[in-house]
Amino acid sequence: MLEGWESPDVTVYVAAILGLLVVWQYYQMQIMAGRILAIDIFDRSGTRMYIFLPPGHAQSCETCAASNGRFFLPSQVAKKKFSPLIGKCPRPTPCMGVLVGLYGAWLEARGVLEHLRKNSRNGGVQLSAEEVRALVNGQWERCISADTDRLGIHMIEALSYEKINPEVSIESYRYVVNEVKEVRHLMFLVPTYLRLLQLLLWAGEEAEALETIERFEGRFPSTKRGPHFPSDEQRETMKTEKATLLKNLPLQMSA
Repeated sequence: MLEGWESPDVTVYVAAILGLLVVWQYYQMQIMAGRILAIDIFDRSGTRMYIFLPPGHAQSCETCAASNGRFFLPSQVAKKKFSPLIGKCPRPTPCMGVLVGLYGAWLEARGVLEHLRKNSRNGGVQLSAEEVRALVNGQWERCISADTDRLGIHMIEALSYEKINPEVSIESYRYVVNEVKEVRHLMFLVPTYLRLLQLLLWAGEEAEALETIERFEGRFPSTKRGPHFPSDEQRETMKTEKATLLKNLPLQMSA
């Protein structure tokens, strides 16, 4: 009955399985080294974590200032009553702050993400101002997520360097204004215009400050409203600064 039966040669199958294990191990090593993006099929945004930052040179309230450098997972940000603050901002007009999303494939960011995933239910992760600057000074341009994170890195850099190196902040804010194209980055625009204007005024760059206001007005026409558009108070700030600049510029030119 068994005369015509031949046992299969399992060597081929074992070799194939070992080959797959080697490929998988290599793939894991590449992910750990930041050379390959480990894409989650449920993550369509390219964002694995968020960081909250108020402007470094702004006079934020104690609550907003104390929330600087807090990190969150996308699942936390997606909650209906999510707030990046440790409490409620006490000011009638809330302080300015930006939530920046990152994929974070470079070494320093991977460390933050791993720590965040382990501690998201136990207070999460919060970096000091110095640690945030160290994060964006890491080798992010060499990792596979460089293009995904580039604009976010410039936003973090701009917010973090306002007080200690305004020139770095101005350059990064300029980059954000010029390069915002994706929907997920539109929320950066209004804070960027407002902070860039303030830094230019402090630096005595009145001509560029006026140009910045005019670009703001062109991008956000007064007759339009929508998501990520400026509030009436923010529009009024720009209007007031423009009037002051128009009044002072002719005097400077004649001098």
